[in-house]
Amino acid sequence: MMRTGSNATEAVQESSWRNAVSEPSLPEVHRSMKVPQKGSWIRKFLAFAGPGYLVAVGYMDPGNWATDIAGGSLFGYSLLSVIMLSNLMAILLQALAGKLGIVTGRDLAQACRDHYSKPVAMGLWVLCELAIAACDLAEVIGAAIALNLLFGIPLVYGVLITALDVLVVLFLQNKGFRYIESIVIGLIVTIGACFAFEMFWSQPEVKEILGGFIPTAEIIKNPEMLYIAIGILGATVMPHNLYLHSSIVQTRQYEQTTLGKREAIKYATADSTIALVFALGINAAILILSAATFHRAGMTQVAEIGDAYHLLAPLLGTTLGSILFGVALLAAGMNSTLTGTLAGQIVMEGFLNLRITPWLRRLITRMIAIIPAVIVTALYGESGTAQLLILSQVILSLQLSFAVIPLVKFTNDQKKMGEFVNAPWLKGLSWIVAFIIVVLNAYLLYQTLFG
Repeated sequence: MMRTGSNATEAVQESSWRNAVSEPSLPEVHRSMKVPQKGSWIRKFLAFAGPGYLVAVGYMDPGNWATDIAGGSLFGYSLLSVIMLSNLMAILLQALAGKLGIVTGRDLAQACRDHYSKPVAMGLWVLCELAIAACDLAEVIGAAIALNLLFGIPLVYGVLITALDVLVVLFLQNKGFRYIESIVIGLIVTIGACFAFEMFWSQPEVKEILGGFIPTAEIIKNPEMLYIAIGILGATVMPHNLYLHSSIVQTRQYEQTTLGKREAIKYATADSTIALVFALGINAAILILSAATFHRAGMTQVAEIGDAYHLLAPLLGTTLGSILFGVALLAAGMNSTLTGTLAGQIVMEGFLNLRITPWLRRLITRMIAIIPAVIVTALYGESGTAQLLILSQVILSLQLSFAVIPLVKFTNDQKKMGEFVNAPWLKGLSWIVAFIIVVLNAYLLYQTLFG
């Protein structure tokens, strides 16, 4: 009797979409990882742990570094509260993305294709591809800068080396999705370890750090501080992560019942929340390091990643300070290109329902980012890549609203989500977050173009 009711509910949910659910997202790894039906909650949590860390990568990618470094050098610890609030927004949005994938069996790209008319869906796809290309651009350039700083490899060659991640993803995905998750988690731990040493050497003021997490009115009153604060928000909440998360939560073999989905939502939310708290720590560490070294020394105009690398050694009193900074940057760039390639595949398949061989799909995604990066790097060098990084963040800000609003709309829709629809308080909170993101990113875009 319960089974019949469940099927009837699912039928009603399916009828609210323009198109029936198609082939699953990332079919080669869909429902490929077993979830124990019995045993302790720890075993079940560990079975679901992993996707959250792939998502967290986007919150500590090279695009975040420039804004965090600039904020710390110019305003000390004051903008830590902005990093914290941005991450809290991200935790909410990623939880909604995971829920959408688990309940509907669609990733966000598929949901947009199945809900909106074809012209609207195609428009959203174009905007999303631009955003992924912009995000990839930041990651590719970040990794290339790290290779240049650590090994003296010219930027153009560094950009080309990052194309090899296509082969890495193909190899690891054939081995199993857990291998990709393990590599990503290993690189995140490397980044965390590097910054733990940096914190030890920089000896920041604990009292000032705690004070920095308390929001102040000055952030809004000071136009320059507000601009950097919105830049931090724009670099923190990444649109491609919403598409990515709604897909990779479906790699788990949770039961397709009300109880199974409810359990999957609980563990997937816990996984992404813990991972994003770790990302908050990394982002905060970058800003704290900048505040404790550059701001303390009166160097308030440090905003370039390369400048930060060269200045850290004399200020910290050890060359290891710069080396570990470069290693962390390289790890962040490598991680981000891996997850960016996956996100590109998800978006192309989801919006277009286009099925082509995995290597070609990933190669197209990677080339969209690498070609402009190679051209600009070859023509303008390091100064050109810095401008390209700024442009990438503007494009991301422009696209973010077009990912957040559909996500909030779908998860607040009773017909689409059934009994899993957001609670009234969550509906209100999610729309408030969406409104804040839309307004602040519109302001950032205006200031960047005309300010």
